[in-house]
Amino acid sequence: MKANNSSINLNRKKISSMSDDNPHSSNGSKKKSVLDKIIQLFRPEPKNKNDLVDVLTDAQSRELINPETRQMIEAVLEVSEMRVRDIMIPRSQMVTIDRNHSLDEFLPIILDSGHSRFPVVNEDIDHVDGILLAKDLLAFGFNNSSEKFSLNNVIRPAIIVPESKKVEPLLNEFRSNRYHMALVADEYGGISGVITIEDILEQIVGEIEDETDEDIEEDIKLLAGNVYLVRALTELADFNEYFNCEFDEKSADTVAGIILQHLNHMPQKGEQLTIEHFDFKVLSADSRRMQMLQVTVAKQHKINGKLSD
Repeated sequence: MKANNSSINLNRKKISSMSDDNPHSSNGSKKKSVLDKIIQLFRPEPKNKNDLVDVLTDAQSRELINPETRQMIEAVLEVSEMRVRDIMIPRSQMVTIDRNHSLDEFLPIILDSGHSRFPVVNEDIDHVDGILLAKDLLAFGFNNSSEKFSLNNVIRPAIIVPESKKVEPLLNEFRSNRYHMALVADEYGGISGVITIEDILEQIVGEIEDETDEDIEEDIKLLAGNVYLVRALTELADFNEYFNCEFDEKSADTVAGIILQHLNHMPQKGEQLTIEHFDFKVLSADSRRMQMLQVTVAKQHKINGKLSD
């Protein structure tokens, strides 16, 4: 028995020694990126981006992930290859404040736009002196400051990035440096547009609406007869209730998800599809998501035509 016990103890020491020789073996996975962890979920391992997209498509077809999840992961992959010029707001659509104007002159611009950050320009848009945050005006608006208002005292430094800068490192800079807006310069040094952290996030998760965004028309709107205008991101539960149908709410969260399941690709504008009693036509879409759909209901199908409160 003593000999056997000695053998067991010796084996234990060998195992312990092997673990000590590889101190990082159990912790290595903690250092992996999110993308590495996603790739590790699937077998065989993808060798490139196209392989990963194929794996995601296969995972969706086997109902391991839903269409919205696949779409978001693919959007992350696309963002990693984008340049600032691809998603910036062009200079023609920028809302700016003239530093030579008084508070009474530019305050209506701020209220009308609903934005929270504004480039402050001097003479023209190519001469930006800084960024004005709307919240910095609150003290003056409620007479909480004894100082006479001056833009010089409230504007913040403007961050300028080149058009060719990749979006992914810019997002990291936004997060680490805690700023939300950057001006975009072309190769000649002129201002060609502006980009915000929200613009980048919307490439991944879709449009982000807040209290200041204009109300979009209701998700479902009757056009004529049995033809309806439907937002692609309408909740599937609402669609089912309104149109008296039973699309699987466990397999998709939105109407767009159901369409993606059947097509297995992102449809282009004008593409049509029939599912059960419904003819879907894509009215607006880009390379990442659908926006608006035209839905024609079969005449023999009775709908509820309303949603419960």
